[in-house]
Amino acid sequence: MNFFSSGLKSVLGTQEAAQQPSGAETVERLVERVLSSTLLEDRRDACRALKSLSRKYRVEVGAHGMSAFTYVLQTDYADCEIVGYALDALCNITSDEDFDEEEWQDTNYKPGSNLGAQFTEIFIKQPDNVGLVLSFLEEYDFRVRWPAVKLLKSLLSSKPKEVQDIVLVSPMGVSKLMDLLSDSREVIRNDALLLLLQLTKGNANIQKIVAFENAFDRLFDVINDEGYADGDIVVEDCLLLMLNLLKNNVSNQNFFKEGSYIQRLAPMFNILNDDELDVGLTPQKVSNINAVLQIIRTLVSPANPGQATASCQKALRATGIVEKLCSILMAGGVPVDVLTETIITVAEVIRGNLSNQEYFASVMAPSNPPKEAIVVLLMSMVNERQPFFLRCAVLYSFQCYLYRNEMGQTKLIQTLLPSTSEQPSVTAGQLLCGGLFSHDVLSHWLSSVALSHALIENPAAKESMLRVLLTPVSSHTPLSLLHHITLLLQQSNKVQSKLGLLILLATWLSHCPPAIRHFLSIDTSISYLTTQAGATEHDDNEELVQGLCAFIMGICTHFNDDSVPSFSKENLRQLINKRVGLEVFLDKLNEVSRHEMYSRAVKHPNIRVNSPNDLLLDHEFCKLFKALEGLVMKAVTVSATDLTNGPSENIEQYKNLIREQDKRITELSMHYEALHAQNVEQAAKIQELTDQNLILKAQLSTTSAASQINQGSPHGINVVQEKDQTIARLEEELKNLRLHLENRPLSAAESQAVDSEVIYLKSQVQALQQTERELMELRKDQEDLLELVADQEREIELLKSQLRVNQEKEEDQRQEEICPIKQEPFEPSPDREEKPQPENISEVSSCFKNLSEGPRQASNDIIR
Repeated sequence: MNFFSSGLKSVLGTQEAAQQPSGAETVERLVERVLSSTLLEDRRDACRALKSLSRKYRVEVGAHGMSAFTYVLQTDYADCEIVGYALDALCNITSDEDFDEEEWQDTNYKPGSNLGAQFTEIFIKQPDNVGLVLSFLEEYDFRVRWPAVKLLKSLLSSKPKEVQDIVLVSPMGVSKLMDLLSDSREVIRNDALLLLLQLTKGNANIQKIVAFENAFDRLFDVINDEGYADGDIVVEDCLLLMLNLLKNNVSNQNFFKEGSYIQRLAPMFNILNDDELDVGLTPQKVSNINAVLQIIRTLVSPANPGQATASCQKALRATGIVEKLCSILMAGGVPVDVLTETIITVAEVIRGNLSNQEYFASVMAPSNPPKEAIVVLLMSMVNERQPFFLRCAVLYSFQCYLYRNEMGQTKLIQTLLPSTSEQPSVTAGQLLCGGLFSHDVLSHWLSSVALSHALIENPAAKESMLRVLLTPVSSHTPLSLLHHITLLLQQSNKVQSKLGLLILLATWLSHCPPAIRHFLSIDTSISYLTTQAGATEHDDNEELVQGLCAFIMGICTHFNDDSVPSFSKENLRQLINKRVGLEVFLDKLNEVSRHEMYSRAVKHPNIRVNSPNDLLLDHEFCKLFKALEGLVMKAVTVSATDLTNGPSENIEQYKNLIREQDKRITELSMHYEALHAQNVEQAAKIQELTDQNLILKAQLSTTSAASQINQGSPHGINVVQEKDQTIARLEEELKNLRLHLENRPLSAAESQAVDSEVIYLKSQVQALQQTERELMELRKDQEDLLELVADQEREIELLKSQLRVNQEKEEDQRQEEICPIKQEPFEPSPDREEKPQPENISEVSSCFKNLSEGPRQASNDIIR
């Protein structure tokens, strides 16, 4: 009947005859009524009935009626009622839900078979169908506009990319969707928001078009009408749509900043004066605040271009949003998830921006006595009773505060040095050192990594921290912080603690010869690293510890100024070669960059882990490792052979090597001669096979052979059999050659030569197989030609009969001219179209001749 119902039997199966019509029969009658009725009322009633059945008999209505609905949309577009019925029915058919009342009967489809996606694919095969639905968005009537929006949502849900591409090329398609946001009916406006959410997901071109269609103005108008953070889920949808438009889209981010839209986000943070903080924020308000925090993070993401991020950071400070965020940090009663997201947002707002970092350092917590916000946050970080994700967020904020902030790094280290001026009771440096001696393993890692960020790209800070002295127990002699870290590393039995301390050591020792000098002077420091680097444990995390120990030994070698005679550069190289082994040492280094946690940490500055056990490596350390890995390898491999043996031993080793090479050359020469003889033999065989292949091709190219094969003659069968025998013989020779070559070892050059011969033989076999395929295609083409000849012969017989009729008519006309007889004029039937007849006998004869010669000529062309 049409394209959509052509495969009805495969979809519905067979239906048993019954007294009452089945669902499929009812649907088929209604569809026929839609397509054939001349009265609009009849088509409207049929569409209404099909819409009612589209949920219960979705397969039947979709298979039979989809083309009928598109026909209605094209022809009856002026009638809002019937268009609404058609759009509603199409929406039910393409829905990705399974309806409760749906009956599957004897069809091949069952619940959960994603039937909506299949009907969606059928519907959008004609892109004009989507354009037709878009055109109905201009109709203000609720019965048309709302079903059109729902149908587009359904299509996008099933086939998002395909529908996005169609909408993108549809004239004014995006503009029609944007106009829906101004609809006064909330149900249409809200569904339009959800539709745009799906449409803009992952498509930068559509995002740009939507943004330049005044999307931000319209969304802020909706947010304002709904009450900003106090609004319902509509506010969240607007914010999520903004997030879609801004994420990974620098063009829209610049448009957002230059359009002064950042300042319109400020009212979203007016939550501090609410009484809700005492009783807790509503879940919807929490969702709204988290959504706007995500928007700010998108604007200042470290993944954005540096200049764009800096301009957005400056704008956030100018509009007062940074102050509002810091106020939320220090406020009481804020939910943990909002507080965690706010800390991460503040971190990225101040990262690399000196002005914002200085403001952050000046923020004071409302306590008695007042404390710095940084100190309060670090107290939460080293407190093992705080939530894990909150502690990670605090570490990230501290890292962003120190990022490219030499003043902040120096100020932190000064809190650890002796000072005559009065200092607060608790400082940031003291909290971090206290975390190093904590019994909590996670505190060890967090504090170590936080301290390492105070030393990044700051040689002066590294030397200053060498003067830090600690006395954990008052009765003990003060030791340097570096000495304490080394002792803690040797005493720890937890992998996470070891990794944190090793990260701190590697950051401290790199590019700092004085620190290396101090470290090498500590007893058992190098022996511990040597033992760890040479260990054979195969646990993934233990291998990470071993790799970092090897990395620190390499750093001590590369940046060594030879001021410690017992551990000079050459001594350390000898130690690595003799105690660890150069290959083992390099393998340990390579294991670090191959580790899964390294791959995760090196991608993002932010800490993204699911559990404390996954917190192993730091982003900045991974960058340091990547930068120094090659230098470390070069440092430990320089003159490695000279360090292993003396001069006389080296000469003897070279002589032995030369003798072995001479012996190997002699063996290779003998193998080469044998292989050359074998190659000559194989070349003769290949030439013979090539000649046979040419003969076969010549046979196949002749007309008589092709004709005989198509007629099933014995000669054609013999040709195929000979070809099959040739292929089998070639494969047997290849098999024998492999067995012969496997019985004796071959050099790489010999193996390569043999492989090339095998490849050549295989190519001959493939050529014969290709010939067979061409022969089969020729046979099929000639079978098709024979069918065409038969059809044309039947048409010739029809023309012959027509010729006889025309001859009889001409004979009758001549008789009438001799003896005229009065007859009634002949009139053709109105429901039957009269076929044009040949004007005379010569025309019919010419047509007959053309039809008879056409098949013969086509047959000759194919045979040739």
